[in-house]
Amino acid sequence: MLGRRQIREKVVESLYSYNQNPIKFDVLEKNMFSEIDKIYHLYIYQLNFLVALKDLAERQIEIGKKKYIKSDSDTNPNQKFINNKVLLKLEENEERLSFTSKHQDLKWDIYDELLIKTFQRMTAGKRYQDFMKEDGFSFEEDQKFIGKLFLRYIAENEDFHEHLEEKEMSWADDFHISNSMIQKTIGFFKENEPSHTLIKMIKDEDDREFARRLLKETLNHWEETEKKLEGRLENWDLERISLLDKIILIAAMSEIDYFPLTPARVIINEYIEISKVFSTDRSNIFINGILDKYTKDLNRN
Repeated sequence: MLGRRQIREKVVESLYSYNQNPIKFDVLEKNMFSEIDKIYHLYIYQLNFLVALKDLAERQIEIGKKKYIKSDSDTNPNQKFINNKVLLKLEENEERLSFTSKHQDLKWDIYDELLIKTFQRMTAGKRYQDFMKEDGFSFEEDQKFIGKLFLRYIAENEDFHEHLEEKEMSWADDFHISNSMIQKTIGFFKENEPSHTLIKMIKDEDDREFARRLLKETLNHWEETEKKLEGRLENWDLERISLLDKIILIAAMSEIDYFPLTPARVIINEYIEISKVFSTDRSNIFINGILDKYTKDLNRN
């Protein structure tokens, strides 16, 4: 599920969109939650890629069995990968199957060029070959292997990232969120427990209301907060701040002002991390300095 930091990220993205193209609040809010829903589509799409790698391995085994002249590996294929317990849990997961059945565009064609290329790289790699040589079928080893496989061949795969940009523009920005969700999903699986459900995007109504209210309060008090920001700039004009940095600062200051139950240091740390995602390397230092000064001026803990 999205943590509060990721929710703040989506609010910042929505504020940036609003600054580019002002629209009614209810439409902006609807668009924000629609963008959050798209992360779940990406999450399922990546899970389906892992399952498709298993499907492709099974197809290779079937091709080997049908050869006229068979090698020993064709006759007695190594099935350790296709019997990986974590992959089997993913393959049988009811929520993944149900959601994919309703969204056929999230399925992978077994002849997809990216899938085949990734499979070839994976099977040629030392980690895969060492895993296939190991005796025994430990659930923990299966889990560790799939976690590392995901990082190496999906999360850190530039070709995969480029593919996502072409398929759905917003997915490129949300890739890091979905990657975190996949890692948690792999880690949450238990050997002797069913895995019928997956991670939800928003935990509960409290988180949904937090997103809605943060967006609304920031917009409703934009000009007022902008003046507060301008008053705390030393030897720096407001116009010289990048739009993203300004949005991050105004959102953070709005949360400091209108969400008194959240400690100021928590808020500052969250927006510093957000600046690392969206802004330049030096932005987090600048943002930290402004927000730290703002909370001290308010005597806000």
